[in-house]
Amino acid sequence: MGRGRQKAKHTKVARELKYFTPDTNLSALERELAAKAAAEDEYVDKWADDEDDEDDAYGVPSEAPRTA
Repeated sequence: MGRGRQKAKHTKVARELKYFTPDTNLSALERELAAKAAAEDEYVDKWADDEDDEDDAYGVPSEAPRTA
């Protein structure tokens, strides 16, 4: 296939993608976002207490400010 035909096909696809406007189901989007927001509130990091902090190995409390 020549470069001209290939470029024409790519241009056609790009134009279709640029001007394509699908119908948006706003109620489904609202339900999905509400479900994600509810799931974020219930999130618990099950690995948070699994390991010791790095500072504990050196005897530095984790609340102490670090100096550079």
